[in-house]
Amino acid sequence: MRTSVFKNLSAFLMIICFVITAHAATDVDPRPKDVLKIMHRVADWQLNNWKTKGFKYPKSDWTNGACYTGLYSAGILKGGKKYLQTLVRIGNDLEWNTGRRRFFADDYCVGQTYAQLSMKYGNKKMIAPFVLLADSILAKPHDEPLNWKNNVHMREWAWCDALFMGPPSLAYLSTATKDNRYLDMAVKLWWKTTDFLYDSTEHLYFRDENYFHKKEKNGKKTFWSRGNGWVLAGLVRMMENMPEQYPDRERFERLYKNMVAKVVSLQQPDGSWHASLLDPESFPIKEMSGTGFFCYAILWGLNHGLLDKQTYWPAATNAWAVLVSAVNTEGMLGYVQPVGAAPGKVNAESTEVYGVGAFLLSGTQLYHYLKQ
Repeated sequence: MRTSVFKNLSAFLMIICFVITAHAATDVDPRPKDVLKIMHRVADWQLNNWKTKGFKYPKSDWTNGACYTGLYSAGILKGGKKYLQTLVRIGNDLEWNTGRRRFFADDYCVGQTYAQLSMKYGNKKMIAPFVLLADSILAKPHDEPLNWKNNVHMREWAWCDALFMGPPSLAYLSTATKDNRYLDMAVKLWWKTTDFLYDSTEHLYFRDENYFHKKEKNGKKTFWSRGNGWVLAGLVRMMENMPEQYPDRERFERLYKNMVAKVVSLQQPDGSWHASLLDPESFPIKEMSGTGFFCYAILWGLNHGLLDKQTYWPAATNAWAVLVSAVNTEGMLGYVQPVGAAPGKVNAESTEVYGVGAFLLSGTQLYHYLKQ
């Protein structure tokens, strides 16, 4: 009898110890060196993949453009020189041109990295072609309605993804050239798109006009995780280039805080966001591109004093933990939804370059936060 009781007590104590240890482990903040290590593993996998398999998309494509933003952010941290060298080689290969569709936001997403590299190296050649394009964007009337017809997306920011591709590119160019006209235009067009696509009740963006009346299986509105991730990431990159006293700064901060509060309320128990924000059960698995961009935006807000630690630090660390859990032993980031315009399925083998970009942007902000 005593032996049985002793065994049961021992088993109970082991369970208690395990729970305490597991809980304690989740309460320990990541170490900066570990953040850098996993960032380098993911970035190195991407560079090796390009080297061995070639580029899946054109080098000037938005997919790669989003990846370059993360590579640049990793490149300016300790041990990141090779990532900057890679970006310079890519820029030289492209002769610092953007994509062939001049006014299509996706095709000048690369402009933001060109601008950052130009500032880093003091080389105006890196932005010379983009300046010409930006000047032609300024000259456009921008008076078309954003209804999804007549190929309006080739001229205007008629879909929410464009808010990561276009506005930050003009904003970074504004910082690089010290010409406020580019930022002013980015701000003007940001609000035009927001007035059209933002649901002020849900504090989320529809992907485009086609989703205004679509519903998920549970009857709720369709709000795509990565689509809103694009917006929040674009939003913080706009503010990154916006002086504190800029006239619209307060309005941007208010939009940011409202969106972050909503997004964090939708975070899943494992720290991720699923592909559909309001119907996670229909896509019951973690998705890393939306999660990565949300993690980046939350950490940016913590770093810039816009969010309080008690409320948002747990959301950020849980998001980072699930991002790390999606990296396999070789350094490939899985569970990234393929190119699309709406919630979709993912698995451990799903990877895309923009997911890598989001991961590296998140890691960079986390590294800065931990080093404070």
